[in-house]
Amino acid sequence: MFRGANAINLDSKGRMTVPTRYRASLMDDCNGQLVCTIDTQQSCLLLYPLPEWEEIELKLSRLSSMNPHERRLQRLLLGYAMEGEMDGNGRLLLAPPLRQHAKLNKQIMLVGQLNKFEIWDADIWQQQIQQDMEIETKGDFETPERLQDFSL
Repeated sequence: MFRGANAINLDSKGRMTVPTRYRASLMDDCNGQLVCTIDTQQSCLLLYPLPEWEEIELKLSRLSSMNPHERRLQRLLLGYAMEGEMDGNGRLLLAPPLRQHAKLNKQIMLVGQLNKFEIWDADIWQQQIQQDMEIETKGDFETPERLQDFSL
């Protein structure tokens, strides 16, 4: 289970270093094998341990290639999906097309989302968090039914 926001830097080759606190879990769960793809809703990347990604692929394989909406989702998620493996120093290469999609510069954020991570450019992350907080503070939205009983 991944949680928390971690500020990290990309090196000159486009590699990120996975924080130490996640490495043992990733080695145990997937031998350091990860899959990164784009988020179709946000300007960020999604990073999955290989077993989690295989579940997503199974769901994608069940979609119809004849339905334009389903085909588009398959094209985007599978088309951008890139496998990678953490090296002995916990580094993972993020391919140029992925970095370009998420507008990643040197400073990035690795954000735990239970079964996966989001990877954001640090500045875009701060803008997104500020926007999310403003929306929550104003309360000018209809609470979805699934969240009506949610409490902290």
